[in-house]
Amino acid sequence: MTHLWVRAEQRANEERVGLTPAGARALRAKGMSVTVEESPTRAIEIGGYRDAGCEIAPEGSWPAAPSDAIIFGLKELPEDGAPLAHRHIMFGHAFKGQPAGLRLLRRFKEGGGTLYDLEYLVEEDGRRVAAFGYWAGYAGAAVALKCWVAQQRGGLAGPVATYPSSTHLLAELQTDLITLGTARPTAIVIGALGRVGSGASDFCTAMGVPVTRWDMAETASGGPFPEILRHDLFLNCILARPGSPVFVPASAKTAPRKLSVIGDIACDPESDFSPIKVYDRTTDWTSPALRVHDRPPLDVTAIDNLPSLLPTESSEDYAEQLLPSLMTLDRMDEDVWARAAETFAIHSDRLR
Repeated sequence: MTHLWVRAEQRANEERVGLTPAGARALRAKGMSVTVEESPTRAIEIGGYRDAGCEIAPEGSWPAAPSDAIIFGLKELPEDGAPLAHRHIMFGHAFKGQPAGLRLLRRFKEGGGTLYDLEYLVEEDGRRVAAFGYWAGYAGAAVALKCWVAQQRGGLAGPVATYPSSTHLLAELQTDLITLGTARPTAIVIGALGRVGSGASDFCTAMGVPVTRWDMAETASGGPFPEILRHDLFLNCILARPGSPVFVPASAKTAPRKLSVIGDIACDPESDFSPIKVYDRTTDWTSPALRVHDRPPLDVTAIDNLPSLLPTESSEDYAEQLLPSLMTLDRMDEDVWARAAETFAIHSDRLR
């Protein structure tokens, strides 16, 4: 019998989960066994999984799971160096040469396990079967607006935290804008036709923030793009790749500009191909804004787990996208699972 084991997330500020109780019930109806670890932080309460017929296990007990169990989580495992013997479904961030990713691959190699990286669960045409992109864009635009509000008050954005729903988030920010009593800022979104850009654009529309939507056609010239500097907010929603144009050069700090907040939702400052050249490190929940220039102010926000600000909605959306693939876990030698296993094998074999 196929056995899926949903582990508790151990990363700070991570309340998401990739399987809902309704999804667990569907897997069980197909004859699969589902175990869910207890978690003090998961956005969806354990009772729903219990009612769906899942076995409930203590938090962090997955290393002792049966050898044939498939361990399912979202974010990274504790870096304790222990060999990994199970099959794991997670975002491994292990195939782009990152130091932590290489260490993870070595742990799999030592333990004989397999990584099915969620980023590499793709259809035959290469399209991902599930992504958190929409909610990354939505939450990223919200944090950028928070940074702008803080600027208008003469300060830097303070810590952010999770919200019960997007309705709560919108209500808080609407109150902030009304209290300010100023005109709404203007925003430009690049990558507006993608999942991330759609989320960012929808948030701006919901907040009454005028938004300019750009995608590949508008950036095909390769730049420069002075239009970006004429907006209050710039929301970058494209991943850095070879050949990506530079949207905000280092010279933008001192150039005449209206731009005062950059939300780098793609969040890849260490890449040589980053289209934003005014900063070099990510920000976090405690300090979401990085001031890169004082007069006039220019802040950058670049948080790498943005959907976690809205853990319930982002979990439900992602889980719905992923469930059709989870329903085929009894055939892991086929389709999306076979492609993910092949990707893992290629990168694992490159280890020395």
